[in-house]
Amino acid sequence: MTVRIIGAGLAGSEAAWQCARRGVAVELYEMRPTCSTPAHQTADFAELVCSNSLKSDSVNTAPWLLKEEMRRAGSLLLEIARACAVPAGHALAVDRTMFAARVTEAISGHPLITIRREEISTVDDQQLTVIATGPLTSDGLASQIEHLSESAGDAGNLLTGVSTPQLYFYDSISPIVEADSIDMDKVYLAARYDKGTADYINCPMSKEEYDTFYNTLISAESVEQRDWEKLNYFESCLPIEEIARRGRDTLRFGPMKPVGLRDPRTGKPPHAVVQLRQENLRADSYNLVGFQNHLKFGDQARVLRLIPGLESARFLRFGQIHRNTYINSPTLLRDSLQMKTHPRILFAGQICGVEGYVESIATGLMAGVHAAALAANAEPIAPPRASAFGSLVHYVTQADPRNFQPANITFDLLPPLAKKVRDRQERHRLQCEIALRQFDGWIEKVGAVAA
Repeated sequence: MTVRIIGAGLAGSEAAWQCARRGVAVELYEMRPTCSTPAHQTADFAELVCSNSLKSDSVNTAPWLLKEEMRRAGSLLLEIARACAVPAGHALAVDRTMFAARVTEAISGHPLITIRREEISTVDDQQLTVIATGPLTSDGLASQIEHLSESAGDAGNLLTGVSTPQLYFYDSISPIVEADSIDMDKVYLAARYDKGTADYINCPMSKEEYDTFYNTLISAESVEQRDWEKLNYFESCLPIEEIARRGRDTLRFGPMKPVGLRDPRTGKPPHAVVQLRQENLRADSYNLVGFQNHLKFGDQARVLRLIPGLESARFLRFGQIHRNTYINSPTLLRDSLQMKTHPRILFAGQICGVEGYVESIATGLMAGVHAAALAANAEPIAPPRASAFGSLVHYVTQADPRNFQPANITFDLLPPLAKKVRDRQERHRLQCEIALRQFDGWIEKVGAVAA
């Protein structure tokens, strides 16, 4: 039996690989380059359109736990990410161009995966299908998904640009500058609290420089909102101008936090700081960490060139906003990521209500494992609740459908320990230990499906 996978982003690519490595044939549909999106720039699979970071790699953190489970489950995309890593302190960040190219090469070269470069706008509920179309699902397919969700009631609706009430939020893209346009005499290299290698370029601001930057930022002109849009931002990825409007010092407690970034020239942290992270292995470009925004390009350049060291910056990409579409998963999905009313259809990636690259890959991995089981006429086995995989799925399928919003992996999603542990580091270590022990048991069960 062939599994149809719609969307060759992070989730769809991982799902295709997991099916194929279990001996299941896959038809992978990707509409680019025939039909592009406002955020993508290439036709490659798994293109990273926001930052190039796959979050913390520090042991016993929630992002580390999710990646460790992915590693143990044989994630192709995580393996490629590590091969394409660029210096980023305690985070795993990648050369996004190399990463997407290598994913495309690996997926396209697998003998059991057939690539179809075309847009899909209809879904056959009798065909085993994984929908992994990401945050920029086409309007035609979104309407088809909404039709499939009608039996679940209004809470199952999507929110795109069409006329019916649906679910969505807005996500943002950070600017990128050319490395040789940074004035290195005004910046310094450092890692927060001097932990790890000093991989970030830090642009320090005095109070006077910060005040000038702040005043200019909040008076800058944003891109006009379309008539049908209500800008519903994801709280973990707010544009800097939205953060700034919440108070004069909110940026200093957010993306411009100077704590732990001592300037070696003064021996003290600056009043505020902007961090730049290496964008590729050539180190010829850097992105402004956490500086996603919705400003018009002219005003954006004027504001960002007020940052010390960026006075003559040449921008390879300005910050942008794009719509993220997602379904109301608590209403629609089982813990196997199957639709309750159409069990031969599964969802994975941001469209199922997770936020973040790693989370998208993880749900793609799970959907691939479950689809392979269904193709073999077996019952999918959901990951254990105590694991990061299981906790992510538990949130996606069990959250309050009336207030459902996408989530990153955090320890808040994991079940609490049976016995209270006050020390946070020890508590997290124990949660990770339990999670991985139970996850290994799940891998033994689903691994039996592998060819």
